[in-house]
Amino acid sequence: MSVVEEYARAHILTDADLPDEDDGGAIPVVLRYDADHDPRSVCVALPGRGRGPLAREWRFSRDLLEQGLRMPAGSGEVRVWPCGRVQAVVEFHSPQGCSVVQFETRALIRFLRRTYAAAAEPVPH
Repeated sequence: MSVVEEYARAHILTDADLPDEDDGGAIPVVLRYDADHDPRSVCVALPGRGRGPLAREWRFSRDLLEQGLRMPAGSGEVRVWPCGRVQAVVEFHSPQGCSVVQFETRALIRFLRRTYAAAAEPVPH
């Protein structure tokens, strides 16, 4: 299997992007990896307002995501950094503004492990 798609719950930290529902900003986020298409990158897709289709999608280096779980890292439109011991923050920049999203670190680590397994690569230490 060379495609990994995982759903994670995340919290939007920027006021402009808060969903309409009153659930404290928790949203379902799609994490996607396709080793056949682009083995060096991952995709994060945020939902649109309400219950519509996905509105924003960012593709960036898998290495950036991994590095950002240990220390602040950034490249172009995406920045990632640890937030305490159990959370990580991903910041997405676009012409429409900035979206700051907080994830549980274990969800991102689980996703990364699945991407390495899909690509049949050894997991870095």
